[in-house]
Amino acid sequence: MHRTKDADNENSAPLQGDPEPARGSGTRRRRWVRRTAIAVPLLLLLPLLAVLAAARINYMGDPADGTRTRDRDALWLGHAWVDGRKKDADVDALARRLKDTGIRDLYVHSGPLEHDGTLPKSVYPRARWFIEAVHDKIPGVRVQAFLGDVLATESPDGMRLEKPETRAEVVRSARQVLDTGYEGVHLDLEPLHSGDRDYLTLLDALRRETRSRDAQLSVAAHQIDPLPAFHTVWGGITGHPKWWSQEFFGQVARRVDQIAMMSYDTMQPLQSTYGGYVAQQTSLALEVTPSSTDLLMGLPFFHENRFGHWNHAETVPPAVRGVRLGLSRTDADRARFGVALYIDFAATEADWRAYEEGWAGE
Repeated sequence: MHRTKDADNENSAPLQGDPEPARGSGTRRRRWVRRTAIAVPLLLLLPLLAVLAAARINYMGDPADGTRTRDRDALWLGHAWVDGRKKDADVDALARRLKDTGIRDLYVHSGPLEHDGTLPKSVYPRARWFIEAVHDKIPGVRVQAFLGDVLATESPDGMRLEKPETRAEVVRSARQVLDTGYEGVHLDLEPLHSGDRDYLTLLDALRRETRSRDAQLSVAAHQIDPLPAFHTVWGGITGHPKWWSQEFFGQVARRVDQIAMMSYDTMQPLQSTYGGYVAQQTSLALEVTPSSTDLLMGLPFFHENRFGHWNHAETVPPAVRGVRLGLSRTDADRARFGVALYIDFAATEADWRAYEEGWAGE
């Protein structure tokens, strides 16, 4: 906005002939402010109420027989497994924990990536030891390098995927961890906005690399719009779109071997609405994930109370029931399907028991 010299001087006299403000203009402004203060929360509240109502309905009914583990589940592991803190006894305990479960893949945190896409080898000094120990004590389980970073999509700091040189460095980092002995690369870049073409270009390049090495490419994925174009509406109001369109989820799923939806941090206030929401997300993801890709639904093996996540609501039992309901309704016989548990160091015995009894058991 351009300002005159007089306008910058609050003590200057009004110019000759300037009109006085119309009477009542202040009242109209106050009315407009009050109406806006009411309208904006309503714009946020009404879609959320619709999502809650649909979620509660989705939680009704019984899962179909046979909607249990397909032995394609995964577990996210913390950084302690590759930085020297974990020992042989810890791998022995992990082997006992995973016995008779459906867990086939371990996503062990081996980053984070630098903003330029590079990965210092110093951040995973004990990776080869861990990979060899898993192969020895937990045969049949793969170890993938869990690599992530913050994207500069909602702040000036972070990784910029629009830079070709950054994407090339991420591919080189993937090559680096595969040379170390990892059997796959698990990528988690957030916040990743729906429709990001640079991300799809990166996945295409990574897929060429992993396929040439007979390795896995897997990604952590955002949730799908619970209402049509919800990410656009929410993003316009809050600046954080959060969700992906179902179309974009499918575009990502077609480029990877495994896609693990982060089906937690859902803002659901009740176990019933959370479970119903997971059921809906499972169905939406199944509809667009090709049969050649493993679809994994995330289970909350952590306990926090903060904006977007209520610990009393987002628990493993309703998540497992929601997964089974969505699977039952959409593709009950699908083979390439499972759950992914986030994360090992925060899990309780109750979390493991709920997974084993609700999903991994007969």
